[in-house]
Amino acid sequence: MRELATTLTERLLDPILDRDPAGPRVTFYDDATGARIELSAITLANWAAKTANLIRDEFGLTPGARVAVLLPAHWQTAAVLLGAWWAGTEVVLEPDPDAELALVTPDRLDEVADLPEVAALSLDAFGRPVPDLPIGVTDYATSVRIHGDQFHPAGAGAALDGWSVTEVAAAAKLSATEQGFTSADRVLSTTAWTTPTELIEGFVSVFSVGASLVQVANLDSAALERRVESERVTATRL
Repeated sequence: MRELATTLTERLLDPILDRDPAGPRVTFYDDATGARIELSAITLANWAAKTANLIRDEFGLTPGARVAVLLPAHWQTAAVLLGAWWAGTEVVLEPDPDAELALVTPDRLDEVADLPEVAALSLDAFGRPVPDLPIGVTDYATSVRIHGDQFHPAGAGAALDGWSVTEVAAAAKLSATEQGFTSADRVLSTTAWTTPTELIEGFVSVFSVGASLVQVANLDSAALERRVESERVTATRL
């Protein structure tokens, strides 16, 4: 029997891992490049654990530390968010002078140049590193691979922009109810994750009820009907 969940990641992933560990959990499309990546709950949890270990062991962060996540809606961003929450850290979605770590795309490095630790993500489908990074900036894809795919949390502070784990979980459940999401749903979404509200409504709410997410970047409207059919989508958030 699992211990009482203390982190947001445990609250979101533990029920899914118990019920449907191998089924598709996040399917990511980028219609601009043709990329399609699909992760099961087990695979996503492994990525999240590696990220949590990176945050704790490589960057030395403890529960309650603030982590700026300046990334688009993407399967790697899902792993980063779940990893940050598993490590007990508080996610903020904009540059924050009080953050101890930022995880960013290369085009946003200037926004976090004064922070103690910065990791850059290429978001490349094949995990290629970011070329020509400045000295002192960690390449996420290179560093995360060496960390373990199991994680044991040591507590949690605030979860998202000052909201507690309980507050975020409750807001996500409410959002899922309002949107009609259930554990049987496969939700296709194009929602950005750039504000706490967008993140809760477009990502956390889906996981809070054990639904499956099909996240589409750079939507090709002409492909939408075919995508809904092929992915067995039952709900959309466009």
